[in-house]
Amino acid sequence: MAVRTKRSFGAIRRLPSKRYQASYVGPDLARHTAPDTFTARIDAEGWLANERRLVEWDEWISPERRRAKQLHNDAQTLRTYASTWLPERTAVRGLKPKTVSEYGRYLDRLINPSLGDLRLKDVTPATVRAWIGRLNPKTPRLNEHAYSLLKSIFATAVQDEVLDRNPCRERIRKPIRHIGEPASLDELALLVATMPERLRLMIELAAWCALRFGEVAELRRGDIDLKNGVIRVTRAVQWVDGVKIVAAPKADSVRVVAFPPHLADTIRDHLKTHAQWGRDGLLFPTTRGEQHRAPTFHQAYFRKAREAAGRPDLRFHDLRQTGATLAAASGATLAELMQRLGHTTVSAALAYQHSAQGSDKRIAARLSLIATSPAGAADLLL
Repeated sequence: MAVRTKRSFGAIRRLPSKRYQASYVGPDLARHTAPDTFTARIDAEGWLANERRLVEWDEWISPERRRAKQLHNDAQTLRTYASTWLPERTAVRGLKPKTVSEYGRYLDRLINPSLGDLRLKDVTPATVRAWIGRLNPKTPRLNEHAYSLLKSIFATAVQDEVLDRNPCRERIRKPIRHIGEPASLDELALLVATMPERLRLMIELAAWCALRFGEVAELRRGDIDLKNGVIRVTRAVQWVDGVKIVAAPKADSVRVVAFPPHLADTIRDHLKTHAQWGRDGLLFPTTRGEQHRAPTFHQAYFRKAREAAGRPDLRFHDLRQTGATLAAASGATLAELMQRLGHTTVSAALAYQHSAQGSDKRIAARLSLIATSPAGAADLLL
């Protein structure tokens, strides 16, 4: 005959088998029994104490639902978990369409083929380390992004209490950030001269104001303030999986950028001659009245211009590097560079400052001047 012992919370009874069974009436007014019996009474008391803590901390769900949830978690593969993680992350974090598309590609091409069918609980640090070892060493930046995504997915799994620990514990060396060789002023002049007249200002704004292609392509009359000599960068255009999207600039870097005074007349003439009419008129419309797409623009116009300038290696984005380096050379502080470029971290702005300081030989020459000429050194430090 089983013997039940009354308690302030729950009950413990000793079964004919000499084992102990624990149960209690939960907040749902139903009696819940421990999934297993216990050899020692103290273990039954421990189970009840834990259940009482869950009730008092308002974290209680029935043991039956907890077991069902645990079985579900144990059975989840990385592929199925990631398929719900991405839309939830998009809703919570407000991920941009391009980011969602990139995450999907990382999953489809790099993560799921090797790890997708493994249960989350079966992915160990050794599994992740082996996966990293199989990644293409010629695509370090792509590898870094894919690993960062994988680590974020598992971090959420830990937060959701699906896992106890994140198996992504490796530190991948970040690839060196590529800073393109900026165009010289002579090269910039040749670039501008070779472009069709209606697109010359596009090159100048990208270079002198350090704008991204999508930001320049989306500029409209209402964004230009000739009176105050500024451009309001509030939107950028991009195509994601063939769909045109106009949204805030990269990293939400909405900003006001002052253009150099020598561009004022050029901008004024362009507005009179080439821009669409109306406040929302595009500054640089295509022949169809739409925004330029980067691949088409490059093929039709920019490739010819860069070859004429003797810079077949030059990318359109390198014009932004040109503007950043020129701004740094003009004496812009780190904070001013970050604001002008729309950067949220200091690393990229620092790279432009270093670039503006010149080659190693010029730095060495300055050091010699400091050592040999106190007067010259004083001039350099001013």
